[in-house]
Amino acid sequence: MKKSFFIVLLASLPIFAFSQAESLKVLNNWKKYSDVENALYHHYLWQANKLLDERESEISKLSTKADWEKRQERIRKTLAEAIGTFPDKTPLNARIMGVSEKEEYRVEKVIFESRPEFYVTAALYIPKELKGKAPAIIHTIGHSQAAFRRDLYQRSAINFVEKGFVVLTFDPLGQGERVQYFSPEPDKSVIGGTVTEHVYAGVQTIMLGKTLANYFVWDGIRAVDYLLTREEVDSERIGITGLSGGGTQSAMIAAMDERIIATAPSCYLTSMRRLMESIGPQDAEQNLYHGIANGIDHADFLEVRIPKPALMVNTTRDFFSIQGAMETAQEVKNAYGAFGADENFGRVEDDTAHAMTSMNREARHAFFQKHLNLPGELMDVEVAYLDKELQITKTGQISTSIDDAKTVFDLNRAEAEIAIDKLNKSRKNLDAHKIRVKESSEELSGYINPEKIENSVFTGRYQRDGYAIEMRFIQGEGDYPIPFLLFLPDKQNGSPILYLHGEGKEANGSTGGEIEWFVKRGHPVLAPDLIGIGEMALEERSWIQFGEAYGVFDYSNFFASVQLGRSLVGIHAGDIQRVITFLKQDKRIKAETILAIAQGETQCASLLHAAAFESEFSKIALIDPLISYRSVVMNRFYKSTILLPFVPGALTAYDLPDLAAIVAPNRLMIVNVRDQMGSIASKKMINTDFKVVESAFSASNSKENLEIKRWDDQQSVEEIFSAWLK
Repeated sequence: MKKSFFIVLLASLPIFAFSQAESLKVLNNWKKYSDVENALYHHYLWQANKLLDERESEISKLSTKADWEKRQERIRKTLAEAIGTFPDKTPLNARIMGVSEKEEYRVEKVIFESRPEFYVTAALYIPKELKGKAPAIIHTIGHSQAAFRRDLYQRSAINFVEKGFVVLTFDPLGQGERVQYFSPEPDKSVIGGTVTEHVYAGVQTIMLGKTLANYFVWDGIRAVDYLLTREEVDSERIGITGLSGGGTQSAMIAAMDERIIATAPSCYLTSMRRLMESIGPQDAEQNLYHGIANGIDHADFLEVRIPKPALMVNTTRDFFSIQGAMETAQEVKNAYGAFGADENFGRVEDDTAHAMTSMNREARHAFFQKHLNLPGELMDVEVAYLDKELQITKTGQISTSIDDAKTVFDLNRAEAEIAIDKLNKSRKNLDAHKIRVKESSEELSGYINPEKIENSVFTGRYQRDGYAIEMRFIQGEGDYPIPFLLFLPDKQNGSPILYLHGEGKEANGSTGGEIEWFVKRGHPVLAPDLIGIGEMALEERSWIQFGEAYGVFDYSNFFASVQLGRSLVGIHAGDIQRVITFLKQDKRIKAETILAIAQGETQCASLLHAAAFESEFSKIALIDPLISYRSVVMNRFYKSTILLPFVPGALTAYDLPDLAAIVAPNRLMIVNVRDQMGSIASKKMINTDFKVVESAFSASNSKENLEIKRWDDQQSVEEIFSAWLK
């Protein structure tokens, strides 16, 4: 009877309970870590909320007009720093490319230069029955490939002009006739849609400590300059409004240009807290450099303008959180109250998704009619749409119509050349340069030196021929684990190796794999999955580049790092120190010296940062590293899947080769250096970017310790690593 019961019990148990097949997943069956693909984002969210709590605490102490005026002064400076220095104003060189006459208005097709040879295509709508100078509205455009030619934007603009307003609307960069990566074949952007164009160009600007917002806002400021050249426009009655991405522009431009009297951003303003908690950071121009880190929230775009009139236009089912909009509106309302200007602020909402409704359009009409002093009928009406009449250039694209036209990439590359020239001058005094690089890279990457580590959690062990594999995890910088495999040879006769692989700790951990080659030679190997890698891999999304779909890590994490000043490699560097501390504290391991191997752009960049911050490694091997940040900003195209190793603002102070220079005189082997497209870098590129590395090893009389080589498919692990190990 007892035997039968035991057999039934065995039959009822899950089959996996008796499986002997290896699984090197450290976190299997740990429900606490069932959402590790979002661990990095949750860590960024936690940091953002701490900073936003501090901002809230500061705001709660403001009660008088004097209190708010003091904050306004500080926020103006902070916004200027976060958006970036604007260029000097240069001639607009505006020209009218054609005129379209309608019964009630005419449309002038305009091109002006917001920067030299940086052309803006625009349409100026002018009512025919003007009685003196009229108020003007700048109508900014959201993420539509057609830009201001799209029907919903035409309806909005024409409704304003038929009510007596002059309306200026223009193509945002990357849209309409200003596609930045346009190719006649296939007659569109070779990068992708509007958001992709913005992100792709924006990443390159971020490497110089700026964001795409600098270009968007400056275009808007120069649009005001153009309006002031027109005799039809009353310079004291200028307003701005826009939907979605146009809401972003109208909020930021109004915050940065005091000539704009009234602003009505639509379907954008929420709060950074609710944005981070919901859809996450969005487009490149919407994320200010270290914005959250410096206490900037959406409310500041309006509060910095008080007592000038502002209207928040929202929809209740928008993906920009309506709860955040309501909370922001309450804060802004309190601020207007402190100025005694309650009547100058309002908010309107309609029950729909991310869209403009007749009710909200009419609310905007009433707002501008009141505050720009042009009373009249406010009803939103159907309009007759224009088609080819709104094409400004001959070909329909600036890039193929004007020979000397520049793109954001061209302008940013010119700034990058200045930054790189400064770096090269700094490198001439190598000792002082390395000190500056260490300090700057710690600050810019957002590195935090760990004070202590928690005890490891042991989750299992496998015995193999000549060694054991332990599965463990320790606590990372935040509320997430660092799972790792510890390969322990039966007899240790070599230094322990930190092994970082771009595909995770299991990539070369199988029987007969690369890790086993080291372990069989007596080296303990610790292979972790840093956050975003392996078991901790991030959620993926699709990015269309060069007509093909690529897997790319969710860029919300990258833009969160921009807002917070906490790069992924900076976080990785701290977590690398944690696993190294574990190695040193494990009494079974002789860790007088530690070796390190990294494979892939992100892992190599993370290891280089960690090595520069804390000199723990006597030997380092980098396999398939990104050659430099310089290569990304100096070339028009780069592989979009390499967002993760980027440090926003890095090129203002250092580059990856500068970190490699700090490794000297310790042994450094660099294998299969990759360019910005992921291809093997040319000898010329290596000579250019690695000049500082070679100089550092020469200066320390250790030229023999630097090795740059190729590894082809025919070569064995032994051929590559034998000399490095000796």
